Amino acid sequence: MRPPCSPNPTDPIAPMTIKLRIPLGRFPRLLKEGLLAALLGIVAAMPVMAVPLYLPTLVEPASQEQHVGKVIFVELVTPDLAAAKQFYAGLFGWTFRDIQTGGEGITYAEASLDGHVVAGLVHKAIPTGEHRQPAWLTFIAVRDVDAAQQIALQQGAKVLFEPHSIPDRGREAVFADPQGAVFAVLASTSGDPPDVLAAPGEWIWSSLITSDPDAGAAFYQALFDYEVFGLPADGGSGHLLLATDNYARASVNSLPASKPTMHPHWLNYIRVEDAVKTTAKLVALGGRVLVEPRVDRQGGKVAVVADPLGAPFGLLEWPESESKQVTP
Repeated sequence: MRPPCSPNPTDPIAPMTIKLRIPLGRFPRLLKEGLLAALLGIVAAMPVMAVPLYLPTLVEPASQEQHVGKVIFVELVTPDLAAAKQFYAGLFGWTFRDIQTGGEGITYAEASLDGHVVAGLVHKAIPTGEHRQPAWLTFIAVRDVDAAQQIALQQGAKVLFEPHSIPDRGREAVFADPQGAVFAVLASTSGDPPDVLAAPGEWIWSSLITSDPDAGAAFYQALFDYEVFGLPADGGSGHLLLATDNYARASVNSLPASKPTMHPHWLNYIRVEDAVKTTAKLVALGGRVLVEPRVDRQGGKVAVVADPLGAPFGLLEWPESESKQVTP
């Protein structure tokens, strides 16, 4: 098996080489005022800050499975919920269920594919004169959100949204890692989704794109007890693989050499059967191609794209024969 990784944000698959234990250190504080304001703009969209949400369980029927360190959910924060729903329905065949959050009307929509919940969409208006890019928020599984917050703070993270509970869904919080990448943690009350291969139209992979892969991997290793694997690099770019339970969970990759000032961020990939055809369809629906489809190390194609409102995500072909299991 060739576990997923990336020497470049558009190349999430690479062969594993060396298992590492990265020492923790004092990570650089890269959260400038403007970036922090943008991050707070993202998490301020979370509707529980105004009126409590009642969301369905993450796993139905509930299970006792726990996979700490696994990306178990994603939510889109967008200024135009109706446009986002139309786009993702047209591109992936997602269907939506609107969830009322009180007197302010519909601010949350649950996305499903073939009856299986795949994402949440949150409406957040952008004040006149401000520029905030819509984004997908990555939720990573933990057993104890409050304990995770304590560790995150000890390792230099910022708390953007304090731990809070959502009936039926679980307990969650939103952080910015020491380099500025925003992510969420979730302790699901119904257990974590099982380790099965995602179907086309579902999320298949996640990558942390950051200015210092070693420091980034060390932070997340402290938080989720990941095994960290070193992978071959091209041109000095760093890329690492994060794993738990003998399953590859995510990769940590250097910022593109052409964009060294880009803010660190998480990038999530949706599995597709044909990246070229999907990007063509995406453009016809009003989306943009940020990185054209290219062949990755496993032989399939990968691309980075954005929806019509600017939220970036990846497209990844994944052969049925490939597994995420890691054998050290």
